[in-house]
Amino acid sequence: MIATMWGQASDGPLVAARHAGGSGPAIVFVHGVGSTAAAWDDQLRAFGDTFQCFAVELRGNGAAKDPDPDLITRVGFANDVLAIADAAGIAQFHFVGCSLGGVVAFELWRQAPERVISLTLAGTFAAYPGAQAHARAIADDVRAAGSMDAFTRKRVARLNLPPDRLAETLEQMGRKSVPSYLAATKATWTGDYRALLGSITASTLVVCGELDTVAPLVLSQEIALGIAGARLEVIEGAGHVCNVDRPQEFNALLRSFLIESAPV
Repeated sequence: MIATMWGQASDGPLVAARHAGGSGPAIVFVHGVGSTAAAWDDQLRAFGDTFQCFAVELRGNGAAKDPDPDLITRVGFANDVLAIADAAGIAQFHFVGCSLGGVVAFELWRQAPERVISLTLAGTFAAYPGAQAHARAIADDVRAAGSMDAFTRKRVARLNLPPDRLAETLEQMGRKSVPSYLAATKATWTGDYRALLGSITASTLVVCGELDTVAPLVLSQEIALGIAGARLEVIEGAGHVCNVDRPQEFNALLRSFLIESAPV
């Protein structure tokens, strides 16, 4: 059963999470800029029998009142993760992030590495090529569309999603307000954590969808090469949100990795 829980970040915003499982080691899941915590429901159902699972709803995604856009930053997103972990009484946790979620992982490691048991980084990047121009282009498209609904329909049309993914993607992106999405867009694409990679000592799994054109394989390879001992896996037939595109394959990789990464 998936329930909702709440925490309060150290800088003020109220934070929600989807929660499943009542015992075992903790896993914290973080979604991408175009998704919500519901993107992890397959994983919460799959791992809730043996883990405490928390899918964080990052600030500005509609679960609570939107904060000041100035608080929608990478630092703020890491604060959201810590707020949920603290509310749950979790000292350490496995971290799983997709796209923006992977960026949040790097910021979390910068802030509180002692909280992290392992990292799973899916469809993400340490630094995005042409980051400033990319973020500006997305922001310009949002403003030109005039509303999140219009922008979402235009953007989703470019993703070539299967019919069963289309409705849920429209719903998740459509929940976001324009100011929050613009702030989250800047936070997502403009960080540069390449200098941080060599400091990461947690066991790390890097996953890329074979068909991911948003964060292609070369960006996952850069992460895997930068983190000592990192394992890189490619999921055939998966796009950018590989945990949703190919949940069974993703879950099998994650379960194997978590068993290997369990504290002695």
